[in-house]
Amino acid sequence: MTTHHIDQLHPGMSASLAKTVTEADIILFAGVSTDVNPAHIDEEYAKGTVFGGRIAHGMLSASFISAVLANKLPGPGTIYLSQTLKFKAPVRPGDTVTATVTVKEVNAAKNRVTLDTVCTVGGKVVIEGECLMMPPVRAAATGGTA
Repeated sequence: MTTHHIDQLHPGMSASLAKTVTEADIILFAGVSTDVNPAHIDEEYAKGTVFGGRIAHGMLSASFISAVLANKLPGPGTIYLSQTLKFKAPVRPGDTVTATVTVKEVNAAKNRVTLDTVCTVGGKVVIEGECLMMPPVRAAATGGTA
């Protein structure tokens, strides 16, 4: 994994990852989050909803944005400060979600970066938003003897 520091980031830089949402992901997310809404876990109930079947938790798909930030851009050591989200379409079990972050603005003086965030399924936007994060700071060089 590569870590990008504030001086290495510029508007337009982008990174993505793709993850297929499995049945296990939905059940595990329901357990961890305690969100057991039947729209996510009960197919019979979900058939009667506007979606006509089960959908994944929106925050499960949104969490893939965090994975891109932590693993790719800026990378390990990144601190998530805020996130806006607009849920545009459902994600269903078996869908592959591609999360993409794109640097929008760099504030080197405050060590803050604003990024556009989007999740898509088959090219269709399912989530869009913007996040503010703090990239990792380089460790101070140590001089001296041991």
